[in-house]
Amino acid sequence: MTRTARTPEVTHMPDKPFIRLTALAAAVALDIVLFRPAGDPASDAAELFVFAPGDFAAAIAVQERHNQDLLGIPGVAGTAVAIGPDGRPVVKVLLVHGGVPGLPATLDGHALLTEVTGEFHALGDIDRTATAAGGRPVAAGDETDPRRSFPRPVPIGVSTGQVDVTAGTIAARVVSGDDVFALSNNHVYANRNAAKPGDHVLQPGTVDGGVNPDDAIGALHDFEPIRFCSPFPTCPENRIDAAIAATTTDQLGNSTPANGYGTPRSNTAAARLGMQVQKYGRTTGHTTGRISGINATINVGFRDGTARFAGQIVVADGGFSGPGDSGSLIVSGGSGPMARRPVGLLFAGSRTSTLANPIDPVLRRFDVTIDGG
Repeated sequence: MTRTARTPEVTHMPDKPFIRLTALAAAVALDIVLFRPAGDPASDAAELFVFAPGDFAAAIAVQERHNQDLLGIPGVAGTAVAIGPDGRPVVKVLLVHGGVPGLPATLDGHALLTEVTGEFHALGDIDRTATAAGGRPVAAGDETDPRRSFPRPVPIGVSTGQVDVTAGTIAARVVSGDDVFALSNNHVYANRNAAKPGDHVLQPGTVDGGVNPDDAIGALHDFEPIRFCSPFPTCPENRIDAAIAATTTDQLGNSTPANGYGTPRSNTAAARLGMQVQKYGRTTGHTTGRISGINATINVGFRDGTARFAGQIVVADGGFSGPGDSGSLIVSGGSGPMARRPVGLLFAGSRTSTLANPIDPVLRRFDVTIDGG
């Protein structure tokens, strides 16, 4: 069943050239935006606020200047640039719980918002005692259940994992010349840096009945190492949680099951505040939501440590993803030529929000493109 996040509508003016502020801000589309505030987002009479690229520049500069101090406060999960009540970009501090002491009222005269999200955790390599979300078994008669074993070539968006990992999700089929790969997270295909190139990746993952080598669809080819905090709070910044496995078009298709969004496009899209997005994943299937934060720096918990990720995308609504959805490809929503464009690689979440790597740095790291429509 498709779930929809309820967040304010954002309407974009015609595209304008990107404005390069910093290497990090350059990855964000900084065109002029019209923002329809909450309250009655569908009403034509609702007031529209207009903000310019300079507003983004100011919010990002303030966030980056204060990130270290904010993240050093116990109870702070991370920061992001979001939309404030007046429709302008502001710094938002994401909290593990309410009542966190020591937070400033403003930052250099700029407004600061807080939101209680809870802790963020990687959403792959799920607990072996949980066979699925809520413990429900794979439905015997449901040929589209993303946790089941699929005939080869398997679709994207379904259960997968390295042989020592319980389960995550296949993001997409990606290519580099004649070489074909399956894309997912490091913690799904490289077992948090512990796997070796050549290790089999399975469909479905072991928690869903995958058996090595019978269910292998490929072998680990490359991954970006995750740098963990040691000792906390000394944390190097990560940008992506990603890995690729060598496979073939006989083993892996490039579309979701029939109850998903279909085939992603090859051309990517930059994340924008308020952008409607969708994904198909191993646990929650096809869900939709809107981007609520950009340029996020978040502390993410893994089974054996914490890692800090910077430059990330936040999608609001706790129903957008669940444990086992790590590796899902987030694509643009809507319809027409701008729909289904890859936006991010899902890898973590909290009880209210989902976290994703921007897709372009992931594709550049492995010199691959999405093999899509």
